[in-house]
Amino acid sequence: MSNPADTDMEDTKPSVVVVDNGDQAQFRFAEFSKNELALDEKSCKEATDLFGETKHLLMANVSSMGNGTIEEAERYWFAFILYCIKKLTQKNEESGKEEIENTGLTLCRILRAAKLNIAEFFKELPQFVVKAGPILSNLYGPDWENKLEAKEMHANTIHLKILSKYYKRVFEEFFVSTVANVESNSSVTIRVSDYHRFGWLLFLALRVHAFSRFKDLVTCTNGLISILAILIIHVPSRFRNFNIHDSSRFVKKSDKGVDLLASLCNLYNTSEDELKKTIEQANNLVADILKKKPCLASECETENLENFDRDGLTYFKDLMEESSLLSNLSVLENDYDHMTRNNGELDERLFINEDDSLLASGSLSGGSVSAGVVKRKFDLMTSPTKAIASPLSPRRSPASHANGIPSSANAVIAATPVSTAMTTAKWLRTVISPLPSKPSQELERFLTSCDKDITSDVIRRAQIILQAIFPSSPLGDRCVTGSLQSANLMDNIWAEQRRLEALKLYYRVLATMCRAEAQILGNNLTLLLTNERFHRCMLACSAELVLATHKTVTMLFPAVLERTGITAFDLSKVIESFIRYEESLPRELRRHLNSLEERLLESLVWEKGSSMYNSLAVARPALSVDINRLGLMAEPMRSLDEIAMDINFSCGGLPPVPSLPKPETMSAQNGDPRSPKRLCTEHRNVLGERNSFTSPVKDRLLHLSNLKSKLLPPPLQSAFASPTKPNPGGGGETCAETGISVFFSKIVKLGAVRISGMVERLQLSQQIRENVYCLFQRILNQWTSLFFNRHIDQIILCCFYGVAKISQLNLTFREIIYNYRKQPQCKPQVFRSVFVDWSSARRNGSCKQRTGQEHIDIISFYNEVFIPSVKPLLVEIGPGGTTTKSDRIPEANNKNDGHLAQCPGSPRISPFPSLPDMSPKKVSATHNVYVSPLRSSKMDALISHSSKSYYACVGESTHAYQSPSKDLTAINNRLNGTRKVVRGSLNFDDVDVGLVSDSMVANSLYIQNGSSASSSGAPLKTEQPDS
Repeated sequence: MSNPADTDMEDTKPSVVVVDNGDQAQFRFAEFSKNELALDEKSCKEATDLFGETKHLLMANVSSMGNGTIEEAERYWFAFILYCIKKLTQKNEESGKEEIENTGLTLCRILRAAKLNIAEFFKELPQFVVKAGPILSNLYGPDWENKLEAKEMHANTIHLKILSKYYKRVFEEFFVSTVANVESNSSVTIRVSDYHRFGWLLFLALRVHAFSRFKDLVTCTNGLISILAILIIHVPSRFRNFNIHDSSRFVKKSDKGVDLLASLCNLYNTSEDELKKTIEQANNLVADILKKKPCLASECETENLENFDRDGLTYFKDLMEESSLLSNLSVLENDYDHMTRNNGELDERLFINEDDSLLASGSLSGGSVSAGVVKRKFDLMTSPTKAIASPLSPRRSPASHANGIPSSANAVIAATPVSTAMTTAKWLRTVISPLPSKPSQELERFLTSCDKDITSDVIRRAQIILQAIFPSSPLGDRCVTGSLQSANLMDNIWAEQRRLEALKLYYRVLATMCRAEAQILGNNLTLLLTNERFHRCMLACSAELVLATHKTVTMLFPAVLERTGITAFDLSKVIESFIRYEESLPRELRRHLNSLEERLLESLVWEKGSSMYNSLAVARPALSVDINRLGLMAEPMRSLDEIAMDINFSCGGLPPVPSLPKPETMSAQNGDPRSPKRLCTEHRNVLGERNSFTSPVKDRLLHLSNLKSKLLPPPLQSAFASPTKPNPGGGGETCAETGISVFFSKIVKLGAVRISGMVERLQLSQQIRENVYCLFQRILNQWTSLFFNRHIDQIILCCFYGVAKISQLNLTFREIIYNYRKQPQCKPQVFRSVFVDWSSARRNGSCKQRTGQEHIDIISFYNEVFIPSVKPLLVEIGPGGTTTKSDRIPEANNKNDGHLAQCPGSPRISPFPSLPDMSPKKVSATHNVYVSPLRSSKMDALISHSSKSYYACVGESTHAYQSPSKDLTAINNRLNGTRKVVRGSLNFDDVDVGLVSDSMVANSLYIQNGSSASSSGAPLKTEQPDS
């Protein structure tokens, strides 16, 4: 049997010969900056100096960028350095001199010179940010990442790509194809694409002047629809592709004619009030920029306005006539150039030119930004609370999947990212917005039934926290210098609207929660309703759902945590409660919360500063040494007064915050958020679990007759009780022990899904799956510190290789990483950047010559940290091991090994769980129609290029962003051949999405047994991971 500790890993790394220490690369960079980009001497020196500071990182990471060659790695590094110089140096200059000198150095120019496209740039940028972060922080200050705006730029780019596709689709619904020419008597040839470009430029003018630079997707969509309305009444009628009497498009009519705005709102789920405001701003821009005189449409006689209700419409003469179109286009082009010349960002005009080299194929999501608007990830399956069926899981009523909008006329719409966002926004607009912006009478009864009336406290806290999340003025200078003043005003209005939506949602869910808690505890809910952390978590979750609805760019998760003063671990206490108690929550928002929970479990709760470590130190005292040495503990939660001072909050007539009781009194009840930092064994935080606050170990011993009593959720206040308090559910455990046990069970469930997916891709046996799963559980229970500051997938990948070696299986790390790159949750940083603290590694007998902390690749981590730590556990799993004989930790090991002794009486290592049944499901009550998932590993083998047109696979539309209903129609037409009569259409209305979701079907290969197309022996490719 091979010794895992002596495993030779060289074959898993591409061999790269680097002949210099970076000096030659630095010389090439200086020449590149001067010759390709014509940088001035000062900027060139700054860029070259920064390159010199980071060249050792380039040399050390050549193999992990692009195709692994020094030439390509240099091109990436050149682009990263120049982007940083443009964004960070101009922010540091108090005067505008630097901006003038660097005019023309834009991201587009940088990428074209480096021969990179947008997708490639944003795919590799996160790795540079992680590696060069300390250097950039020293040079440009601790807020360098906010100045760089890399995440905002990435998300903004994704939105623009989506919006450009959406704009082209809706444009072609009303006008002839953009490639068509229409004959005219004019000597000037006007193409439809000119009108298409005019609309996009007017939309960009709206973004630059009236919106802030990084605007949310819903607001931008309203902007596009307003531009569409302007085009409809101004583009010459011969270019039209619609009939004004088409009832399917223009459903809102009156005696005066078609109500254009109401019809567009009905068609695209936009708000009529918002659309009217946006179109007014667009009209003002036409008047200001193009110097056109606005006229009331009711006073104009033109063919374009025939059969339209002209009340409220504005018409501009000579706006899009052939004689003036090209000159107006030129004016809009010049205005865009003038307004954006100094920001150094992408030229947003390129997004309507699909042939532009910067838009070459590739996933813009890049695995670095939560791109829920671009692709579906594991959604239902990878959420541990949903992946494994449990009698304790909350049931959802069928009504909960109707988005809270009964009998919606648009129940079946095109499943594009934009239409999904607009449908979710409609729920917020029609279900939440009409609610009162104060506690309901029912909620007031609960608030006044506490030991004292806390209504005013709850109202004031909500106003302060939501003001911090949605500030009245933009954070930083978000508006382009010289733009119209309406941008700031619109941002303030937008923030106020979002605050109200979050506030109303908070009060609504809080009232439902109190009603459920009262059924268990009675009407006096003082312990829960006076808990500061609980309310902040509820407010953060409400705000996050509002932000997710509008698809904001500047408030990407976890920004909401930073502004409320809570941690990711705190938020996990209320996520499932929101899903449970807000039944009208749209499916997209349920998916968002499931995705957040997955992110929390896989990495965020393991990061430094997570309150999970405060509870873990109480539940596992032996770990407190490592936790304190690494500085992992969460800081005390900021007080409400401190947050109020930061945002200059005005009480507005509300009473001041009541004086806080003595720390001892407060700590005994809720945990004092203002108390000084204590030793880890005294910290107050504890994980809140959605289902049970009894230990999974003891819970498994309960008789089935007790299960019914467990179906009701336990008191929510248990989640926020002091960690050292006895668990109200009994069993003799503290709340910290129970919370950590439940948290570990969630990690194990998520690990099971990830392991199953990799086993399927690698075509491994069920025995290997069991061994990997067993090893993962043992590491979590006995070597918990291996998870600290790391991603759980890093541990899973190492488990696969370790089990393969101990089992003498011919499986290389190259194959493991190659197949992991195909997983939906894959991020390149997972295997490229693993945290290591060498002081811990030295205590395990390795790396005696290295000190400090750094990030290394996963292969080095496996050899130098993972194997020295878990070698005894691997030996037990091997052919001669004891794993099959006993699933409990031997007492001898508990006494002799410090780490194994961390968890005396650890849970019994469970066999691999039963994952959801993915056998064919009947999807119609009236038709014999079944859906059976197709493994994507089989898809490539089954569907060749010659036969692909005969198949339609879930998740792979016949056209980009086409609705499922259109796909099914195309399938039916092909199956029916020449038949002219279709007897009936498929009806999915009666299906409970909890039974089979589209994400579960699309990703079903990861949990289904059986053979698949082999991937063994595949070389480690360096192209982008599948996404």
